[in-house]
Amino acid sequence: EVQLLESGGGSVQAGGSLRLSCTASGFTFGDSDMGWYRQAPENECELLSSISSDGMSYYADSVKGRFTISQDNAKNTMYLQMNSLKPEDAGWYYCASAPSRNACAGWGTQVTVSS
Repeated sequence: EVQLLESGGGSVQAGGSLRLSCTASGFTFGDSDMGWYRQAPENECELLSSISSDGMSYYADSVKGRFTISQDNAKNTMYLQMNSLKPEDAGWYYCASAPSRNACAGWGTQVTVSS
């Protein structure tokens, strides 16, 4: 059974940083393209960043230059380093394959950013 568990969310002030982690079981990172998604209240689930099986990364314009995606295949973990956080970055963050129809249906980790 494939399980992806997100962690690392929290509450920070604007300008702060967080690092999210996504740990997999029953699944091997590096075999598939993976992504980080966010769902804010009254907003759709959106892809923020992805990393391909050969290490190529993608960033949405809203996070480009502030967020960095990476993965540690030895730990079977994917990360999202988030710097210079803004109030509009708040929401529930999910990891899933990229693309995914149900990316924001997992457990998730919540990020709140105060101004």
